[in-house]
Amino acid sequence: MRSLIGLLALLLLAGCSAPDSPARETLRVVLIPADGGTEDGTKADYAPIFGAISRMTGIDFDIKVGQSYATVVEAMCNGAADVAFVGPVTYIQARDRNCADLLAVGVEKNQSIYYAGIFAPTASPIRALADLKGKRVAFGDVNSTSSFVYPMAMIVDAGLDPVRDLAAIRMTGSHADSLAALVHGQADAAALSFDSFEKAVHEHAVDPATLRIVAKSPPIPYPPLIMNARLDAGMKAKLRDAFARVHKAPGVTPEMIRGYGGKVMDRYDTAFSPAQFDVAGRVMAKLDESMKAAILKKAGER
Repeated sequence: MRSLIGLLALLLLAGCSAPDSPARETLRVVLIPADGGTEDGTKADYAPIFGAISRMTGIDFDIKVGQSYATVVEAMCNGAADVAFVGPVTYIQARDRNCADLLAVGVEKNQSIYYAGIFAPTASPIRALADLKGKRVAFGDVNSTSSFVYPMAMIVDAGLDPVRDLAAIRMTGSHADSLAALVHGQADAAALSFDSFEKAVHEHAVDPATLRIVAKSPPIPYPPLIMNARLDAGMKAKLRDAFARVHKAPGVTPEMIRGYGGKVMDRYDTAFSPAQFDVAGRVMAKLDESMKAAILKKAGER
């Protein structure tokens, strides 16, 4: 009996002194608030793909949604984020500050593009960009590629001065809120991405029969996933390898390969050239700081 008790005691001591299993590494992910910044909106769009990457790598991901596009850039640049989902313009802003490296871009039907649009009610007389003169137009975040930069550049290219010619500019902060302003009669037209519009239709937030497309942008490089430039080379390589292979990984279903707006992607491209985003930079350059300041000043008027 004593020998048995002694053996049990030794086993207990051995269990107590055994080293703990190594802690899983956690990376901090911050997402631009493309769909209103809610934890159950944009966050839910990207939870499946990060869940799949976690299964492959053993890395945990702490996913949060930024309060604005600018705060996501700051999180990357001040070291508060390791990975981020951003728009093309937001990526360029972080890249130009040497804060971010391109991680992966979603691919659908062998393409990595999306579109910005300006929408108006079907019953509205607004049928072309020129018809926006004297009208109230809703935009998302000032740093959003498809709910501000491209639509505003399209308006300028149509010969309109947004400050002088628009009756009011509504800066709502997100694609979903821009669309909501239109649906609820707070704007005569709204700027947002087609992905966000399609998501709203899918969720029955809007009846597509009640809206018309006033203008559609040229193709825009798809909103990328980026990683902090200060991550070590081994981690960067691990993440790129995982995103490149995730669509073929055991236990990962096609429904988990999701991207912007929760849309199912075919795969992720980790060899996408950063130079392909320069087209968005050229459009961004059409709106200089003085013009953006004047636009924001007008938006602040009531």
